[in-house]
Amino acid sequence: MEDIDVIAVLQDPVRRRLYEYVAAQGREVGRNEAAEAAGVARTLAAHHLDRLAEAGLLESGSRRLTGRSGPGAGRPAKVYTRARVERSVSLPARDYRTAAELLAEAAEEAGLDAGLCAAARRRGESLRGAAAPCGGLEEAMKLLVARGYEPHLEGGDGGSGHDGEGGEGGRERVVRMRNCPFHAVAERFPPLVCGMNLALLEGLLGANGPVRARMDARPGECCVVVEASKDNEH
Repeated sequence: MEDIDVIAVLQDPVRRRLYEYVAAQGREVGRNEAAEAAGVARTLAAHHLDRLAEAGLLESGSRRLTGRSGPGAGRPAKVYTRARVERSVSLPARDYRTAAELLAEAAEEAGLDAGLCAAARRRGESLRGAAAPCGGLEEAMKLLVARGYEPHLEGGDGGSGHDGEGGEGGRERVVRMRNCPFHAVAERFPPLVCGMNLALLEGLLGANGPVRARMDARPGECCVVVEASKDNEH
């Protein structure tokens, strides 16, 4: 199926809601949960989820949602996660990925890491404009959503309390990101592109503010996390 046909599958509003919900969870989602989130019947949700899987936008599998095994554990249920394949459409055809990879290769060979990071930090500052440094994790998440990072809050109580405060068991709250907008190039040139990404977010969030960006790579997620600045913890 061509990318344009795959993307067209999302034209149905119910199907798009289901896709966006599954993509936002970062884990396997069952049919009942997806149906409830989208506000539709389970049978309709199952139809659309399978259609999304057939188009390659979701991956499907099966597991017991009860967490038990053996007799009485129930039958495995069908579950869905977002597919890792990247889809894009450009009319007329453009190939920015190849250009980005060639520029990254040349920058890496020439040892231009510092210059690239400086340029990325300036770009982040330009995107922030005259605004003050980011005021907290919730504000940071709004900025990251607008840039396509798909942020989610992790640690603490998962959603209450003040920015920078430890939650239950002393766990600090950090913002992790399920998507890296530079993923394709970062896979080939990780030190160069991840350093650029960090510098960009440093400029976007602002220096010496209540939050800071730092490297903390984890499989399947962006290499950068955002947390309360140590200088602003109480």
